[in-house]
Amino acid sequence: MTEILILGEQANGDLNSLSKELLAAADSISDNISIAFLGNDNRSVAEDAIRYGASKVYLLQSKLLNDWSVDTRVAAYEHLLGKISPSVILLGKTQIGQDIGPRLACRLGVGLSQDSISIALDPKTMRPVATRPVLGGRMIAKVSFAEDGPNIIVIRKGSYDINKPNDNNEGDIQEITFHVEQSDKNIHHIQTILSDPGGVKLENAPVIVAGGRGLGGPEPFEMLSDLAKLLGGSVGASRAACDAGWIDHNYQIGLTGKNVSPALYITVGISGASQHMAGCSGAKFIVAINKDPDANIFKEASLGAVGDWEKILPSFISTVKDLLET
Repeated sequence: MTEILILGEQANGDLNSLSKELLAAADSISDNISIAFLGNDNRSVAEDAIRYGASKVYLLQSKLLNDWSVDTRVAAYEHLLGKISPSVILLGKTQIGQDIGPRLACRLGVGLSQDSISIALDPKTMRPVATRPVLGGRMIAKVSFAEDGPNIIVIRKGSYDINKPNDNNEGDIQEITFHVEQSDKNIHHIQTILSDPGGVKLENAPVIVAGGRGLGGPEPFEMLSDLAKLLGGSVGASRAACDAGWIDHNYQIGLTGKNVSPALYITVGISGASQHMAGCSGAKFIVAINKDPDANIFKEASLGAVGDWEKILPSFISTVKDLLET
C-alpha cells in the first residue's frame, strides 16, 4: 500500500489523543504513514507525531489557516493532495473532521465512510475496508470502496488504543507554505465561545456517570456530579434528560450526542435505547442502575443493580468515599 495520510488535529499546541489513535489505526495496515497539520509553529507537534508512528509530517502554513474556517482547511488539503497521492485519508470524528470529510470527498470525487470504528485491507484489492455501526448501533456494516483512493475514512474516538511513543522513531518533516485566497472563505469565523463545565472533559473522561429519564428531574444530577468527582470523571446524560432541560445538551451521549469511550461507564435511570448505546459502545465496563429489571441497559452492562436509584446511589457514594479514605 502507498502512503496513508492522516489529517491531524492539535489541542493547545499538543497532538490530540484522537490523532494518536489515527496513527495507531494507520499502523495496523501500513508502515508508510504521514500526517498533516495546518497553521504555523507546529514543529513540536510534528516531532510528537513522529514519536507516535508518523514517518512523514506535512506542515501546511498560511496566514489564513490561523483563523478557523472549513473552506480554507479544505483548500489547504486540496493543495497538499495536488502534490502527493495517498491511498487512504484518515480523519477523526470531531466537529472539524465531520465537516471536512464530506467536503473533501466531494471535491476529490472519492468514497467516504463516516463514524467508522475500524479499518482493514481487502486482501484481493488491497483497498481499505471500514467498519461502522448502522441503524442506531443495532448492526455493524463493512464499507468497501469501488475505486482506488484516496478514499476517506472518518474514525470515531475510542476505536483504537494509542501506541506507546518511541523517542527513537525517525521521520521527515516538510514545511509547505502556500497562499489561500480570501475568496476561498465562504464561511467566516465570527466568535469562539468556550464552555467551561469544570472537571474532566466528557470526551476524555476515564469514568462517566450518566443520568437519564429515570432520575425524574435536574436535582439528582448534583449527586451524579459528586460521584463523578470522587472517581475523577465527568457527568453525562441521555437525550431524554437533555431534552427535558435537566442538563445542558453538551453532556448528551448517544447517536445524536457525543461518542465516549471511558474505562468505566455508570448509568443511572437510563433504559439503554440503541440510540444511547451507540454513543457509549466504546466503554470498557458498564455499570447500570435501573428499577426496571427488563431494561435493555442490563443486556449491555457488565454489572447491574435492579432497584430505586435513590436508595442505591447514596450507599454507593458512601462506599466509594470509605474506599478512597482507606
